[in-house]
Amino acid sequence: MRIISGLYKGRRITAPKKLPVRPTTDMAKESLFNILNNQYYFDDISVLDLFSGTGNISYEFASRGTEHITAVDENYGCIRFINETSESFDMPISTIKSDVFKFLEKTQQQYTIIFADPPYDFPKEEFAKIPQLVFNHNRLENDGLLIVEHSKHTDLSDLEHYSHSKGYGGNMFSFFE
Repeated sequence: MRIISGLYKGRRITAPKKLPVRPTTDMAKESLFNILNNQYYFDDISVLDLFSGTGNISYEFASRGTEHITAVDENYGCIRFINETSESFDMPISTIKSDVFKFLEKTQQQYTIIFADPPYDFPKEEFAKIPQLVFNHNRLENDGLLIVEHSKHTDLSDLEHYSHSKGYGGNMFSFFE
């Protein structure tokens, strides 16, 4: 994976093969950030990266100037890798080893952008819990956005707060407001 833009543009990051992850493709990530770039000033926002895996999305936000980034994953290897990588690049990424659903219930923090990249084989009811917890617990700022990455075979359009989806190859991003 590589960082698409910003301070660390073009830098390649290689995650250990043993991590249980499926990083967002560079093409999909570039398309997503083109959309976000038209809506937000990256240095003015706070980001929550759920099911953060390798930290791919967090690194992209940090490279573009975001200073308030929290990455949550329940896998210790993923958290350790994000910590090591963000430290080597001097990126402002805070990590939390936690079950995402428990984290969303307990945190009191609000974010401008919440990005969730759960396993593609999640059952629909697990996908549905993400926007449900985010909106029921008021985790987004007023102009905030929840983005859920999923397979093109998963349809989230019937979930509450759903706005629209964008597809890139086999990847889909569903936006909730």
